[in-house]
Amino acid sequence: MKLSTKGRYGLRAVLDLAVHTEDEAVALSQIAERQGISINYLEQLIAKLKKAGIVNAIRGAQGGYVLALPAEDISVGAILRALEGDLNPVDCAETGSGDTGCSKSDSCVTKYVWKRISDSINTAVDGIMLSELVAESKKVQAEVGTTDNNRTKHTCGL
Repeated sequence: MKLSTKGRYGLRAVLDLAVHTEDEAVALSQIAERQGISINYLEQLIAKLKKAGIVNAIRGAQGGYVLALPAEDISVGAILRALEGDLNPVDCAETGSGDTGCSKSDSCVTKYVWKRISDSINTAVDGIMLSELVAESKKVQAEVGTTDNNRTKHTCGL
């Protein structure tokens, strides 16, 4: 399974938001600059995340975006599903026989492979909380000796 830029950039954007939101909202332009994501694309991603209840918009002069829930309550899986849809490697991984349109679904043995892969992916991403990524980001920032928000580009250490 390969994630699209929606999932990769969206996860980076939410992590950036979590790292840089303390008591005030974060402007999309700040996230776009730090992460090297076009503002137009970021707006599309944030709209999906807002619809999924992961981020909230704050209007006004000091407006921007904030997390809708505490970082410890947001899983990487929820973020990726909001942006990518389901994370199944094939369409038949989560469906019962007959509903995939596959004429062999009743006798398909490989569906067990896809189901196990799907279960493993979902268990992994649902077990990683945004707060863990925030902590890891702070650890990496400390190791590289930077707390300058403008030098926290492009994940890996965010």
